[in-house]
Amino acid sequence: MIDLYTTSSPNGFKATIALEELGLPYRLHHVKLSAGEHKRPEFLALNPHGRIPVITDDETGVVLFESAAILLYLAEKTGQLLPLETRPRWEAIKWLVFHASSMGPLLGQRVHFEMFAETRMPIVIDRYRQLTEEAFATLDARLADHPWLAGDAYSIADIATFGWTHIAAVCDFSFAHHLHLSRWHERVAARSAVRRGIALPAPATGP
Repeated sequence: MIDLYTTSSPNGFKATIALEELGLPYRLHHVKLSAGEHKRPEFLALNPHGRIPVITDDETGVVLFESAAILLYLAEKTGQLLPLETRPRWEAIKWLVFHASSMGPLLGQRVHFEMFAETRMPIVIDRYRQLTEEAFATLDARLADHPWLAGDAYSIADIATFGWTHIAAVCDFSFAHHLHLSRWHERVAARSAVRRGIALPAPATGP
């Protein structure tokens, strides 16, 4: 049995969506950040960096943090959501890394500075708007010629990227002018497992 420690956030949604897509049985533990539960010793024993999500797998003894690592593990465990053929497999991994190195960090900083920072800094906000726009354009160009980021198959790369485009949509960071990215986002959002995944463990109400 897999135990998932998470909350409602872009990174958390990736894990819940993947588990729902794969149909794996799991126990959900809501880590309440506002109560400081991510800084308690029992959670830090799982992730010393104090971030969600974390999974533990009773079957293998594996303990993992970092959403991209969790997605890779779940895909490898089930043989699903990661193509077997060499070229599309590495396309999926490449776009998974793009999400981890570009999409996530840039949108995370934009959300902070544009919505939650106590001091508004226009030059910083403009910088992150430009950088996220460039990331959106990169994804749009990829999706102009491919239905999914790995090519023909929906994969963990799509789940990872959707975690952040979902939050961008919630925050009104519009990417509607990127037609291919917008259509892809709508297709992912319409999946029943995705709808379940973004409803767990509870609606996000703060940073």
